[in-house]
Amino acid sequence: MNIQIFGSSKSFDSKKAERWFKERRIKYQYIDLKSKGLSPGEYRSVKAAVGYDALVNKDCRAYEELYMAYITPQAAEEKLLEYPELFNAPIVRNGKQATVGYCPDVWAKWE
Repeated sequence: MNIQIFGSSKSFDSKKAERWFKERRIKYQYIDLKSKGLSPGEYRSVKAAVGYDALVNKDCRAYEELYMAYITPQAAEEKLLEYPELFNAPIVRNGKQATVGYCPDVWAKWE
């Protein structure tokens, strides 16, 4: 398994996801969403697995400030890559499989 956790230091679900993998001694790579974000290739892979709507945090302040609800889908995807604070956290990847949020039931099946 090649686990990547894209998380936020302020997200309790990100901390829970890290703890879940640590408790099972599963190696993972932690990437801070706020500073690094997702590369375009990673974004396409995760979007194919979970869908656009699951990735976007519609409750965050940046969503309102950037008028994400009122722009075209293509422009919204560009903004999403430019402003990583718009992502829901954590995003957990295992190759082509991915989850958004705390999903231990799905992760257990990856083992």
